[in-house]
Amino acid sequence: MTNPILSDWTTDFELAPFDTITDDDFAPAFEQALTAHAAEIEAIATNPDPATFANTIEAMEAAGEALDKVLSVFFTVAGADSNPAREALQRDFSPKLAAHSSAISSNKALFARVAAIWQTRETLDLTAEQHRVLMLTHRGFRRSGAALEGDEDQRMKQIMGRLAELGTAFTQNLLADERDWFMELTEDDLTGLPDFVIDAARAAGREKGTDGPVVTLSRSLITPFLQFSPRRDLREIAFNAWAARGANGGDTDNRAIAGETLQLREERAKLLGYPSFAAFKLETEMARTPEKVRDLLMAVWDPAKARANADAAVLTEMMHADGINGDLEPWDWRYYAEKRRKAEHDLDEAALKPYLQLDRMIEASFACATRLFGLAFREIDVPLYHDDCRAWEVTRDGAHVAIFIGDYFARGSKRSGAWCSAMRSQARFPKPQAPVVINVCNFAKGDPALLSYDDARTLFHEFGHALHQMLSNVTYERVSGTSVARDFVELPSQLYEHWLEVPEVLAEFATHAETGEAMPKPMLDKVLGAANFDMGFQTVEYVASALVDLAFHDGDAPADLMAKQTDVLDALGMPHAIIMRHATPHFAHVFSGDGYSSGYYSYMWSEVMDADAFEAFEEAGSAFDSSTAKSLEDNILSTGGSVEAEDLYVQFRGRLPGVEALLKGRGLAA
Repeated sequence: MTNPILSDWTTDFELAPFDTITDDDFAPAFEQALTAHAAEIEAIATNPDPATFANTIEAMEAAGEALDKVLSVFFTVAGADSNPAREALQRDFSPKLAAHSSAISSNKALFARVAAIWQTRETLDLTAEQHRVLMLTHRGFRRSGAALEGDEDQRMKQIMGRLAELGTAFTQNLLADERDWFMELTEDDLTGLPDFVIDAARAAGREKGTDGPVVTLSRSLITPFLQFSPRRDLREIAFNAWAARGANGGDTDNRAIAGETLQLREERAKLLGYPSFAAFKLETEMARTPEKVRDLLMAVWDPAKARANADAAVLTEMMHADGINGDLEPWDWRYYAEKRRKAEHDLDEAALKPYLQLDRMIEASFACATRLFGLAFREIDVPLYHDDCRAWEVTRDGAHVAIFIGDYFARGSKRSGAWCSAMRSQARFPKPQAPVVINVCNFAKGDPALLSYDDARTLFHEFGHALHQMLSNVTYERVSGTSVARDFVELPSQLYEHWLEVPEVLAEFATHAETGEAMPKPMLDKVLGAANFDMGFQTVEYVASALVDLAFHDGDAPADLMAKQTDVLDALGMPHAIIMRHATPHFAHVFSGDGYSSGYYSYMWSEVMDADAFEAFEEAGSAFDSSTAKSLEDNILSTGGSVEAEDLYVQFRGRLPGVEALLKGRGLAA
């Protein structure tokens, strides 16, 4: 019987046949595809003909189709709908994939062929994109250790295999802590909570199999609980559980894993001749050096901390007025900030939420893409990996562009956070393929599902990533979509958030769940007026995380990483009532893999550009100016990584921006 993962997908749009795939199919498909890819690579490496772009670089690009199919399906469900069988498979697959990757990157014969093409590149009739793909391939080999010999070569393979194991363990430990903890609430404990929080708590209780409401560590539930619960004792319990993820002792404790990861990353960098892992990692980013990253973060830190300290004084007075003496604590901040927002901006999130229906916000994100880029969206009925998922065909002028899948609701089988991934990326080689893109979020279920304003911004953010994938127009998958510098990849996503705050968008799509009426103009004005409310807090918790990440990787790996975290925060003068957005034991961006390691700053680096990029639309007189939108698509969204990120931005804007646009956008300018 043919394995459904490896068979020809004859489904609509050649989507994965999720209705016929079982967990038992993954391991045999993985082993078969891995063996096939290894054979393809060996054939390229041992080709007796002289190395050419076609028989080496393009041959490598075309290889591994079966493995791509297996991994795209498996990692989609492993992240968004995990179970014990999939977690076990992930622990098995990760070191094997690392060994497979190392075997390719350390293949001396293959590297010799790539190097030979690189050395003669100026004599070859290559397109600009082919030059770029060749450079990235050669650089990737060099940075993976292809030039290492003997013991160093073997040690690099060991390091990469172990790092893969550690990243998987870190992720699964965090998921276990988030999945297993919950706090049961009595009916009296619900006093003071708005209906949408009570409904979410009852739904979470049903999922956990309890008779009543619970608070879980899903951000979509714990954050509003901390905002609205007048029970300081319960807020403290919930907050401490949230802050302690990955640091509870026992089998799911991540501290030793993170420490070993840092040690191995340092050794990896030094084997490759770099002074630190940060120097190695940032070489390929827009920032280039740890010094430039630190300069950016510190330029933002001082005004953000000043704002946060001023806000803390106000919130402390409010707390004392409630008869609670002593210091403002981290479990107090959101509660009193929400009361302050209601008082100063007359903006009540409980009153706001009915206007932010999930379905209407999805419509809004689509409508903006229609006006900006001419895209049309048609919901389709196809087999998907979970009943929560929905799918749309994306077209332009009647032609198929992409499939977009939305998986919006929190559940115990899904890791926290929000992300965008491509099950299939756009490319024209070795055959034309349209992208299949997934947005995964963790919103609370409801009937209808209602979002906080931060949730709505997250939805727009992830859809910005999706547009980067869907509008890609390159030849080679290596440079498709979001295959760009890490500190550039957040530009399209963060830029798209701006359209949520365009008044005409909210006026059309922010309609009340019960009455259908548009958000009243006074409320709309308050929403936009409060856009930068509590920005000191938000900026401090983010920048602190980014600076700790940089400190971990810029220099020798710390012997005691928790002591190092404390030292960094103490030196910064971290406000008492704010903690890092991601403390080390649950800093998945940095420790679940290499993705954002020494790179968490990149959200802010991209924000410098996104604030400036949206000003291009404002200068043109409309958030939907057609010529500016076309320039954005032509110069950034369609080009992927086929051109250096810095050059792409200059093509779009005529220059690189300074930090002033970011400070202005966050309301932190002097």
